[in-house]
Amino acid sequence: MNLLTIQEAAETTGWSPRMLRYIEQAGLVAAGRSDSGYRLYGPEQLQRLRTLRELLNDYGVSLTEVGFAQRLRTDRELAAAVHNWFTAEPARPAEVPPADWLAYEQRKHQNLLESLATTS
Repeated sequence: MNLLTIQEAAETTGWSPRMLRYIEQAGLVAAGRSDSGYRLYGPEQLQRLRTLRELLNDYGVSLTEVGFAQRLRTDRELAAAVHNWFTAEPARPAEVPPADWLAYEQRKHQNLLESLATTS
């Protein structure tokens, strides 16, 4: 069976070699490997790449969104956290008076943003 190199697959599919590597890293399409470790693409991979592009176009979603959907399917902890976030109702902490709730949430956001800035 004839197989395509990553460059040939990129030319055939319209995805760049870099994007093909990203698609593989996201777990969306797995390329085979040669004995020397080069990525090889057969008809199965080309079909998956074509139907992936159709999925993106038909539903107006991004590759990142499909990659995230894949993570939700394989990472049970992440799936549970997302489910819990969707089903959670906002609730004022009991120790925070109603008049102070907005300021409390603003401080929490400020603290979060500061911690993100120091870790970046």
